[in-house]
Amino acid sequence: MSATTRLLTQLQKTALDAIFPPGCISCAEPIDTPGNLCANCWPEMTYISAPFCDKCGFPFEFDAGDGFVCATCLKQPPVFARARAVFKYDDASRDMILGYKHSDQTNRAPTFANWMSRAGADLINDCDIICPVPLHHKRLIKRRFNQSALLVREIAALVDKPAIPDLLTRKRPTRSQGGLSAKARLRNVRGVFEVTAARKAQLHGARVLLIDDVLTTGATVNACSKCLLEGGAIKVDVLTLSRVVRASNTAI
Repeated sequence: MSATTRLLTQLQKTALDAIFPPGCISCAEPIDTPGNLCANCWPEMTYISAPFCDKCGFPFEFDAGDGFVCATCLKQPPVFARARAVFKYDDASRDMILGYKHSDQTNRAPTFANWMSRAGADLINDCDIICPVPLHHKRLIKRRFNQSALLVREIAALVDKPAIPDLLTRKRPTRSQGGLSAKARLRNVRGVFEVTAARKAQLHGARVLLIDDVLTTGATVNACSKCLLEGGAIKVDVLTLSRVVRASNTAI
């Protein structure tokens, strides 16, 4: 791109921003920089940082030292090695995430991916390939995009890691996990996922980073992780945009 073209592009962007100023990706209030949160929404988010469970990433109130795990993971260790998330899924973040998933606000994906790449830097450094939790083709046709696959594409571009959007497939449609109990969530995704036949050679011996938008009980990512490990992966880590935080995950 020539200097003249760059200048014209910048002038065009400046003019458009003056007419249609960028909005907060949560509440749409005008802001200076596209893809950010406004001064009101930013402090409302509950960002997750250490100390947290070494396994599932559940945040602790006090630092219990390196390697500590929560009571839930001690009682029933997850299939995946580690899980990390950017922020808590709560009243402040819910509408922003649901808007992304169900209201075609896919322009939020680059911002979310940027946040995730920072929150999951250690996991990204350790992985060989990145893949999303898949949608069944019927739901994909209805929604027109896989929100997790969009995040994979953006994260992979940021960190220069291979992405395999179709590494996993759903063999049959399932009910939405929303509103289901923990046991019902497990039943809902049991035996649902499989490694795509054409991708099995790429999976063998690989360290996989599995991407999803929200971690709730862990039923979905555990089912995916089990499938990936049985298919030849040597390790699976999980990175999500948000996670549900419950008081039961007390530090042990």
